Amino acid sequence: MRLSRYFLPVLKENPSEAQIVSHRLMLRAGMIKQASAGIYSWLPLGFKVLRKIENIVHEEQARAGHMAMLMPTIQSADLWRESGRYDAYGAEMLRIKDRHDREMLFTPTAEELITDIFRAHVGSYKDLPLTMYQIQWKFRDEIRPRFGVMRGREFLMKDGYNFDLTKEDAMHSYNRHLVSYLRTYERMGLQAIPMRADSGPIGGDDTHEFLVLADTGESEVFYDSAVTDLSFGDRDIDYNDVAQCAGVMEEFTNLYARTDETHDEALFNAIPEERRRVARGIEVGQIFYFGTKYSEALNAVVQGPDGKQSPVHMGSHGIGVSRLLGAIIEASHDDKGIIWPEGVTPFHCGIVNLKQGDAEADGACDALYQSLTALGLEPLYDDRNERAGGKFATMDLIGLPWRITVGPRGLKNGVVELTSRRTGESEEMTPEAAVQKVAEIYAGV
Repeated sequence: MRLSRYFLPVLKENPSEAQIVSHRLMLRAGMIKQASAGIYSWLPLGFKVLRKIENIVHEEQARAGHMAMLMPTIQSADLWRESGRYDAYGAEMLRIKDRHDREMLFTPTAEELITDIFRAHVGSYKDLPLTMYQIQWKFRDEIRPRFGVMRGREFLMKDGYNFDLTKEDAMHSYNRHLVSYLRTYERMGLQAIPMRADSGPIGGDDTHEFLVLADTGESEVFYDSAVTDLSFGDRDIDYNDVAQCAGVMEEFTNLYARTDETHDEALFNAIPEERRRVARGIEVGQIFYFGTKYSEALNAVVQGPDGKQSPVHMGSHGIGVSRLLGAIIEASHDDKGIIWPEGVTPFHCGIVNLKQGDAEADGACDALYQSLTALGLEPLYDDRNERAGGKFATMDLIGLPWRITVGPRGLKNGVVELTSRRTGESEEMTPEAAVQKVAEIYAGV
């Protein structure tokens, strides 16, 4: 993509309505535009990152053996009355009526709908275990939407649902989701710590939230600092191996890490004082086991191996796909702008032409663009007739991890400059070497 043809409405000044870094930088970088309170249009740059995050979620869900589907955003109120949640959910639910005066709602979550699908088509334990998920827009009418996409009313969410014959089977599904989430977040350059949490309106006894530590987090968290040394890394995992998944669960949850709703002062004080931490965290996902709460209410039963009918054990598992953009920016920025991790960057590198209109510089930039594109990479070529300082400022603001700078002076010596956005370090090398190095960087992403 050439920047002269790209819709990128960057702002030079900080928007007055933006209270936190991610909201401010997303507006300044031309990623989003507010349509109404807590509801945003996703402009091309923001939409590209949103899709990168969504693709990682899909890939890791598929790796864990979960099946993608899509459910509607508008649901019938009758299902929610059947489960008993229609009145209990509260004012966050947007209730509407269609032209026939039928009561409907804009989906805040989809336990009832997926259970209705299950009960219509599954009747035997032989069809279990079963896990399906979707990535779909949700709406929750927050009383005070703020912080941009971090606490909006409309948001993109991955919500998955498992159906199992027994609690033991369902807890394996729970552990399997925890493993897949650890992989998902690390691929995005994030450390998301699983913390014992409160189930809220979803219900159930077992639940963990995944929180990214950040000063602007909405939750107060208490944890053993040793949890920040844990990393899933590139280890191989067999998602069908019950013991292996349980081992990862134990490894990542045996140290103290809790949100304020479940904080236990006595347990916290048992941690060595030098390792006790109190901080803020951004919730980017949550997993639940809620047993037969919905299957009993909605009569989702299967015939077991003994011939008897029994309600299935269920859990639900969410990732805030749109919220993750804000969390990544909160965790990865500096005073110049965003610093995208390689796994989610909208473009793999930027190309800056220091002398637009110079035949040699134009030719070198075009050649770099073609070479990177031929390798399956997406460069963003700043071919505008702007001053070098303005071009550098734009690249720093939008946060591409790597920049190749091309100018007549360097070309006389046969070199271009490759710069890391994260470290600010630059290295001169031939154009061919710069292309090769960028390709190598992304080969393992």
